[in-house]
Amino acid sequence: MFMAPAHPPKGSSLATWLGYLEALHPSAIDMGLERVQQVAHRLDLHTEALKIVVGGTNGKGSTCAMLESILLAAGYRVGLYTSPHLVTFNERARLNGEIVDDATLVGQFERIEAARQGVSLTYFEFTTLAVMALFASQTLDVWVLEVGLGGRLDAVNIVDADCSIVTSVDLDHTDWLGDTREKIGFEKAHIYRAGRPAICSDPAPPESLLRYAGEVGADLWLFGRDFNYSGDRQQWAFAGRQQRRNALAYPALRGANQLLNASAALAALESLRDRLAVPQQAVRQGLLQASLPGRFQILPGQPTIILDVAHNPHAAAVLEKNLGNMGFHPYTYAVFGMLADKDIEGVLRHMAGRVDHWFIGGLPGARGVSGQALEARVRQSLQAYDPDGAKNIQVSGFVNVEKAYQAAFGKANPDDRIVVFGSFLTVAEALRVIGRA
Repeated sequence: MFMAPAHPPKGSSLATWLGYLEALHPSAIDMGLERVQQVAHRLDLHTEALKIVVGGTNGKGSTCAMLESILLAAGYRVGLYTSPHLVTFNERARLNGEIVDDATLVGQFERIEAARQGVSLTYFEFTTLAVMALFASQTLDVWVLEVGLGGRLDAVNIVDADCSIVTSVDLDHTDWLGDTREKIGFEKAHIYRAGRPAICSDPAPPESLLRYAGEVGADLWLFGRDFNYSGDRQQWAFAGRQQRRNALAYPALRGANQLLNASAALAALESLRDRLAVPQQAVRQGLLQASLPGRFQILPGQPTIILDVAHNPHAAAVLEKNLGNMGFHPYTYAVFGMLADKDIEGVLRHMAGRVDHWFIGGLPGARGVSGQALEARVRQSLQAYDPDGAKNIQVSGFVNVEKAYQAAFGKANPDDRIVVFGSFLTVAEALRVIGRA
């Protein structure tokens, strides 16, 4: 029988509160809006701010980061909510570009705890309400909110968005969202609203998404039809329905798909331009200043270290392409850890031919895979996908990511590269190790 934990005493730390929230609900994920709406109705979440909701399988974090950066450069007051975090929970909530401090978050947690009146909330539902309550208490011009999982039943979807973006639709979280792009597209499309701009930057959107947008009467903006981009080695240009933005510098965020993400952000801003004027200089400055740790993040120094949270086949395919576009490195070493409920073999299929030596790190928790078990799956996949090449590829298993990273760093020469990927947890642990070095 599930027993709710004791309420944190007054003056408790953020860490104490987060531990409480992790144990508050019988399951970590419990899809549905009824409970979170019940508590939301007791809170004053009214705001005059424009609300932009961003969903998608991959690319939503980058799109949110670019929107925030551009809007701040244009002089707007912006609240940004993203998930998950890499190192500290505070990364999930930003006010005007600044990460929210512990005391402010704890104050909002206490407010949600009082308002819920015994209604059981998951960690994500509780913290989402807390951040929304914080934003509503501020004088903001724009909220940028990233969907956590799917769309239809995600807590963020209690917001009546003024503009919604679906960046991409691919296979991930199949236990919750379905095992086809059509099923997943249906879930993600539910962030669209009647008569409101509905941006989709997936070049081949599933029919279910198109059908839902039509059924609810959303103003659907499709990549390739309503907006597009072009570019050369020096600069790129955006073309929307009525607006062109030429001579743009490439985004500071690296990778093959970042122009697609940037185009989605600019399409959203064009769709809202009657209420949200954004000058060209703000777009240029915002794209150059946008940052997002763990998305094809290349650290300074030698050997070259690349951090990427790629944890599904679509993201792994993009990572493999990005690695292929880099300059020559004699050897590529992978520090790799994944969760058990992810498509491990699908990710390895894309990366099998790109890595010379795999350093496998076990991940903790009920969803984690031990280094030994993951090592066996990597060996099996390499043999299946690249039987000739597998003979020359080394695979080493370690108890955790820290040990795997240290071994890879010790092996690499200055002109080699180390790519850390497979999970937010994998990148986060590598960042902790690097931070202590």
